[in-house]
Amino acid sequence: MAALRAAKQALRTELKKRISQLSDQEKLRQSHIVTQKLIKHPKYQRCQRIAVFLSMHDEVQTEEIIEDIFQKGKVCFIPKYQKKSHHMDMVKLTAASEIHALPLTSWNIPQPSEEEHREEALDTGGLDLILMPGLGFDKNGNRLGRGKGYYDTYLGRCMNHPKGKPYTIAVAFKEQICDAIPVADNDIQVDEILYEFK
Repeated sequence: MAALRAAKQALRTELKKRISQLSDQEKLRQSHIVTQKLIKHPKYQRCQRIAVFLSMHDEVQTEEIIEDIFQKGKVCFIPKYQKKSHHMDMVKLTAASEIHALPLTSWNIPQPSEEEHREEALDTGGLDLILMPGLGFDKNGNRLGRGKGYYDTYLGRCMNHPKGKPYTIAVAFKEQICDAIPVADNDIQVDEILYEFK
C-alpha cells in the first residue's frame, strides 16, 4: 500500500510538471477541441442530468461545456466539497452565469457556500453523466486524482441509487495521458477519456 501511494505521488508530481509547461493559450486550444468532441458525443447528447467539475487552472476548462448544457435545456450539477472530509455532493446550478457569483474555496474553485441549500442530484433523479477531473489517465480508463477520493466515494454512493452508476467521461489534455496509472482495488475506472487525439 505504501509503495502504491509513493508511485501515485511520484506520478502526480510528474504530471503537474508536464501540465505547468503548457501555456494558457495551449490549454484553451485543447479545452476547445475536447469540448467540441464532448458536445458531439452521442452519450452527451442523450443525457439529461449532467455533473460537471468547475475547472482549476491546470484542468480542461469546462465553462463552455456548462454553457452548452444550459443552451440544450439539460440539467447541470456541480461539486460541493465538504471541508476536512472526503464527502462531496453534486448540487444543482441554475444558470451558467451563476458560476461567477459563487464564493471560492481554498483551492480557488467556485462552489456554493456551506450554508446554502441546493438540490443534490442523488436526492432527486440521480445523474446520467459525470464529467471526471483528474491529473492523469491511461487508455484502460484508470484515473489518477488528487488523492482525496471525492469522486470514487461519490460514485460508490451513485451505485446505491435506483438509477445506478452514471456514465463517466474524463476530459483531459493529451499531456495527461499515461502508459499506465498505478491503481488500488477500490479505484473506479472511467468509462471513456476524451482528449485531443482520441
